[in-house]
Amino acid sequence: MKNALPDFVRRRLDPAQRYGLRVTLFGIAIALVGIPFGWLVDQVIRRGGFVRVDTSAAIALHDAVRGHTALIGALKWLTFVGGPIFLTAIVVLCSAFLVWRRRYRLLSFLIVTSIGGSLIDSSVKILVDRSRPNLANPIVPLHGKSFPSGHTMSSTIVYGALLLIFFPVIPRRRRLICVLGVLVLVSAIGLSRLALGVHYISDVVGGFVLGLAWLVASTAAFSIWREERGRRPVAPMRGLEPEARHDISHTA
Repeated sequence: MKNALPDFVRRRLDPAQRYGLRVTLFGIAIALVGIPFGWLVDQVIRRGGFVRVDTSAAIALHDAVRGHTALIGALKWLTFVGGPIFLTAIVVLCSAFLVWRRRYRLLSFLIVTSIGGSLIDSSVKILVDRSRPNLANPIVPLHGKSFPSGHTMSSTIVYGALLLIFFPVIPRRRRLICVLGVLVLVSAIGLSRLALGVHYISDVVGGFVLGLAWLVASTAAFSIWREERGRRPVAPMRGLEPEARHDISHTA
């Protein structure tokens, strides 16, 4: 499969190339921000056609969920799993574990990526200044800025970062399943924000795209930092630091 790719594509995806995979990752991050995210921001600011569909869909979904107590309970649980309290607890616990195992580079990646993503989310919310959906009798009354969805963005970043950190201890045949599992979880968290009436579809999509862009850029930056300190470059699907497998899979 790999041999069938053109030479310039193979060079871009080869982690052994000094400006191969890392340039590709940065390019993907820029494309994610510059094209889909930029289009979403433009739609939100100009109140384009997508926003009109967006608003109608948010109202319809909220109305469909209202009155279903068990479903609302499940949605609130999902939104908690993607909320700041739960994600902060996970980052703190994993950080403590990485300190215990003396994996300080991975610790730095987790902390910088998580905090940086939170700062970006807050900054974009202020710049775009979009109000939350104005619904009659909302299930979860909430104030503040709407775009992008902080729950979706933070979930993409934190769960994605943890996946990259712990990839080395996941059997190779199960890594794709884990990636799909994270995507399903993040999608469910985003859906819960829509159904509870606190975000529009564009908020959730924007949060995912911006979170993914930041995660990709952070991964590329970590790869550069790692190589500059004498480590061999690796493909992301092998984990950020494959040599850390022993440390993070054994407790003694």
